[in-house]
Amino acid sequence: MKKRIIVGLDELSSVVMYLKSLLNVCNVFTFTGSLGAGKTTVVRALLKQCGVAGVITSPTFTYLNAYKINRERMFYHFDCYRLESLKDFVAAGFDEYLYEEDSWSFIEWPEIVLPLLKDKVCHITIEHRGLDKREFIIEVKE
Repeated sequence: MKKRIIVGLDELSSVVMYLKSLLNVCNVFTFTGSLGAGKTTVVRALLKQCGVAGVITSPTFTYLNAYKINRERMFYHFDCYRLESLKDFVAAGFDEYLYEEDSWSFIEWPEIVLPLLKDKVCHITIEHRGLDKREFIIEVKE
């Protein structure tokens, strides 16, 4: 299934709610787009909608932030921008989190980890459409 949505920056919540509805289908969500496209902004809003309280920061320098909800649900937020290879991702043990039970992974800059993503994946590409609009190309692979 593939869907295209173009929204203004003030309408991002509609995209976030749509992505939240896909949590029943997908365990891994990838976010691709240029610097400043809004990857972290969307992940942050999605995590808030999932019940994460407090400050949600980008894991740019730590590669991974983990958030636990109600002792049952885990959310992993990866930023692979600075990782150089799939081997580095696996050596850090990050691959073990991807399909953990009752967990969801949100991965920014996912290009190096794509070979690990088998199924239940939602790929989100964000593209600029002017100063205040973004196009979201959302593709689900069950």
